[in-house]
Amino acid sequence: MEHLPRYEFQKCVSRYHGDARLRGFSCWDQYLAMGFAQLTYRESLRDIEACLGSVSGKLYHMGFRGRVARSNLADANEAHDWRIFADFAQALIGIARPMYANDPIGVDLDHTLYALDSTTIDLCLSLFPWAKFRQHKAAVKMHTLLDLLTTSEAGRVTLSPDKLRRRSAPVATISQRLLVLRTAKCRM
Repeated sequence: MEHLPRYEFQKCVSRYHGDARLRGFSCWDQYLAMGFAQLTYRESLRDIEACLGSVSGKLYHMGFRGRVARSNLADANEAHDWRIFADFAQALIGIARPMYANDPIGVDLDHTLYALDSTTIDLCLSLFPWAKFRQHKAAVKMHTLLDLLTTSEAGRVTLSPDKLRRRSAPVATISQRLLVLRTAKCRM
């Protein structure tokens, strides 16, 4: 986490007045906790609290200044503006893209190359009844499209109800088109 541009993060926090409403647990503390949770596959606030509590003597050196507790994490997740973290992600993408802009991708294409990915995000059905996935479960699907060849566009992310499932026929059609494009345009 020491390699992250802290100044860029603070600009995002001040843009949305992130640290104004919650004393004791800053946006940076929340970012560190959620980053830890993502990198170590934590599944709940209780899990995050237990794991970080097991190394409580090292939290200050990791950058935490507030007390890590479920209530603090829950309050921060509710109070802090999500746009802080979205803007910081765009800043990180803006830093990373030029670093890899000249790396070879393995094929020479005359046109733009996109990476498309989708993942399912589980939600609580009582809080998100519009995202009903199964009888007792809610979910949305996040589709991410990244332009791999240019550094001008960071990418697009869209959310849709998870009921929209992938079908094998369109995927087969797309892969056939990509194969035709690869054989026609690529120099091996």
